[in-house]
Amino acid sequence: MEKYRNREQAGIFLSEQFKEYANRTDVTVLGLPRGGIPVAYEIAKTLSAPLEAFIVRKLGMPGHEELAMGAIATGGVTVFNKDVLQRFQISEEKVQNVIRLEEQELKRRDNTYRGNKPFPKLTDRIIILVDDGIATGATMRAAILALRQQKPKSIIVAVPVAANTTCEEIETIADKIVCPLRPKLFYAVGAWYDHFDQTTDDEVRELLAKANIIVRTR
Repeated sequence: MEKYRNREQAGIFLSEQFKEYANRTDVTVLGLPRGGIPVAYEIAKTLSAPLEAFIVRKLGMPGHEELAMGAIATGGVTVFNKDVLQRFQISEEKVQNVIRLEEQELKRRDNTYRGNKPFPKLTDRIIILVDDGIATGATMRAAILALRQQKPKSIIVAVPVAANTTCEEIETIADKIVCPLRPKLFYAVGAWYDHFDQTTDDEVRELLAKANIIVRTR
């Protein structure tokens, strides 16, 4: 596999690695919105496992928003990329401004995807945590730290592509990582897909609803 056609194909390819978890009652698939949800949906569908959106927001550096200086996640967890903060000498005021803005978006998305439905309890569950790829790793680290607070049985990270060094870093805080494509020269997540259009909120809601129907009828 040199490149994925799209997120759906990546999810189908990844799901082959998880068949031992099919039809279990202690597995939950969590997708990181928005791009991680189409990948996670294919895994959840194959396993007949519940699918939930787990909200994490990247903290983009002011003026260079694509560069992550950290991330925040559901549960009030904040993770900083200390190398970026030190290199660019970003003031505490600017950091807090970015955090406030991203907290608003995190709450909006949580409301959009979940409405009034409470987030499920994850204690003693096997979590398969999915994204469409990992760049800096800040988002995934924030997600793992937030999920550890809920005391799951294990956290397995599933991503179609990430730099090999990033995978090694994630392996130190997750119980396992499944990542078939680990290029030495990474560039960006989208470089490893033929089609990498932005996933919309409507698409996320639709996939979450479809996954819930599969679980209810199994």
